[in-house]
Amino acid sequence: MRIDRIELRHIRMVLVSPFVTSMGTEYDEEHIIVRVDAEGVTGWGESVAEGTPFYSYETVTTAWHILKDFLIPSILGKDIASVDEAIAAYSKVRGHMMAKAGLEAALWDAFAKSKNISLSKMLGGVRDKIDVGVSIGIQDSVPHLIHKVEGYLQEGYQRIKIKIAPGLDMQFVEALRREFPKLLLQVDANSAYTLDHIGLFREMDKYNLSLIEQPLGYEDIYDHSKLQRELMTPICLDESIHSLDDTRAAIELDSCRIINIKPGRVGGYTESKLIHDYCASQNIPVWHGGMLESGIGRAGNVGLASLPNFTLPGDISASKRYYKEDIVEPEFVVNPDGTMTVPTGPGIGVEVNMKMLEKVTEKKMELRG
Repeated sequence: MRIDRIELRHIRMVLVSPFVTSMGTEYDEEHIIVRVDAEGVTGWGESVAEGTPFYSYETVTTAWHILKDFLIPSILGKDIASVDEAIAAYSKVRGHMMAKAGLEAALWDAFAKSKNISLSKMLGGVRDKIDVGVSIGIQDSVPHLIHKVEGYLQEGYQRIKIKIAPGLDMQFVEALRREFPKLLLQVDANSAYTLDHIGLFREMDKYNLSLIEQPLGYEDIYDHSKLQRELMTPICLDESIHSLDDTRAAIELDSCRIINIKPGRVGGYTESKLIHDYCASQNIPVWHGGMLESGIGRAGNVGLASLPNFTLPGDISASKRYYKEDIVEPEFVVNPDGTMTVPTGPGIGVEVNMKMLEKVTEKKMELRG
């Protein structure tokens, strides 16, 4: 397949409500949309690098630079027989996983469309529906949080995840467990704590949480092994896992018992599949994280989450959870049974709403082979 043209778009989409985590408050989401045109086929991908370097060192600015000056020139105008061949072409580029993931996603979409199969099937998916959960940012009061949870449960979500930070933790966990004794509940710290907080997590251990996500440092694996030894609740690693090698180290050290897979964080679907397969071989369940993607990235997430070892509900919420209007048609919805339907059309299985995409585009660039 000859790569004829690649387009980059810096988009900004306003959130329906502020999203508060231990890293700060987000009011909108900046990402890069990647379009690959190859022999009459168009593939779409999304780089989830944000406007700030708070979750990752990558930002929209760095990802744009790496895509424009290094990744795209390595494949533009060339005949590429597979996604693996494209990855090999830019393998000299170290790191910059979110930039790589955006381009790789567009290539997966294009190759799937060229074969007239869904992305799910091309990746090895086995489900026509996936279980989904919802992530709730830090709220200003317990009653407000309870009200939010009630609303999401009525919408059908099977699992609730709440963000926590020092001083904004136990009161929310205690209240939710008291109000919803059987709720599938997990917490996400986004690396806000240290081993000095071990007493807090021992207390949290009493509340039948499904997992505690990334409590310690965002690059740490070793200290998490110390914390996991003290807890019955499984630790799930997110920010610490950038590759299959990180996954192997974390499992070998018993630093976690669950892995959150985000294609953007690990460089794309190819590395995600390797992590998925290895975790399956070690009886470690995985689930799909979210980065407040538009419908383009969300479509890819749904396809990946249809693989067999994604056994826990993921952070793949309905489009309306974050945005008044998405940039794809149809928009993603949650079914009454708390699932989301996996698209069956070629590639990502949804159409890009070009009018809406233009509306949210702040900058674009076209490169031709």
